[in-house]
Amino acid sequence: MTAIDKKTLIEKRVNEGLRGQWYPICKSVEVKTSRPYGTRLLGEKIVLWRDGAGKLRCIEDFCPHRGAPLSYGEIHEGNIGCRYHGVVVDGDGVVVRVPAMPECALEGRKALTSYAVTETNDAVFVYIPSVDQPEPPELVMPDVMDDDAWAGFLCTSVWEANYRYALDNLADPMHGCYLHAESFTLAFGSKQDLMKLDKTEHGFRIERVGQTGANFDWTEFEVYPGDMFCFLEIPYPAAAGPGGVFRIIGFATPMDEHTTKVFFWRMRQVEGLARESWRFLYRAKMEKTHWDVLEQDRVMLEGMPDDARKREMLYQHDLGVSRIRQVLTRAAKAQIEAELKQQTVAAE
Repeated sequence: MTAIDKKTLIEKRVNEGLRGQWYPICKSVEVKTSRPYGTRLLGEKIVLWRDGAGKLRCIEDFCPHRGAPLSYGEIHEGNIGCRYHGVVVDGDGVVVRVPAMPECALEGRKALTSYAVTETNDAVFVYIPSVDQPEPPELVMPDVMDDDAWAGFLCTSVWEANYRYALDNLADPMHGCYLHAESFTLAFGSKQDLMKLDKTEHGFRIERVGQTGANFDWTEFEVYPGDMFCFLEIPYPAAAGPGGVFRIIGFATPMDEHTTKVFFWRMRQVEGLARESWRFLYRAKMEKTHWDVLEQDRVMLEGMPDDARKREMLYQHDLGVSRIRQVLTRAAKAQIEAELKQQTVAAE
């Protein structure tokens, strides 16, 4: 294989989404024991449900009989039944029963890929294995999410843009004072500055040099063997109610090459009676302002062409954008090299 071919495979992997990762898929409340939940991840259709014990299950969204979506079906005694001909499959992808033909040869056969699945902080995560990391490592989440001194809400949204655009957007603090200049919390600060990038224990931090605590002034990315997330803080005026700064924790899930599901935990350090006061104020008033900001991001990213990277002209403010792209490319390179090595060994 030539270097050009290998480079093409790496770019394709980055564009499709890395394997060997835990990805948030949906809110926990969306996966029920009464009906299946279908979605897409890295271009593949998957289906989730809870079995009779309430345990999360996840397999390919494909009936082994004729290929009908299992997500259109029903849950039968903790397994999933296809609505087309009634074929029942368990959470390991094994055909349990073919109602239309007792003692059918399909029964007992493992026909579908199953995926590791877990849930934490109101979200369901699915692990997509890679050749170099077939078993799921620990899912690492930010410390504040398990800290009783913090309260928050999870919001999700589907954007019709590649997930890389969502990550680039988060690695670009300078856009806050322009794109979000008319928002409740991001209408402050200078429109001119420089950026600096610092390595951290688990990733990097990109921040403005000339101001702190005035706007969306910095983002920190943390990268682990099985997942990656970012967090940032937005200063809140007194009108935003009790509590400290507003922290946003973000994940970007590649549904396919043209669609991303973003997950944002909106957190605030607030305790006691003030905690409930802030939660009420947030739901009653503040939530809409944050959705408005997300919509501004969504509309901008969806309006960009798929091949924008081929024509863009980056400058000093794009240090964070360049770094997150390097992180993705290095991980994709390791995965592609492991796959090529496996193919070579198998061919010998």
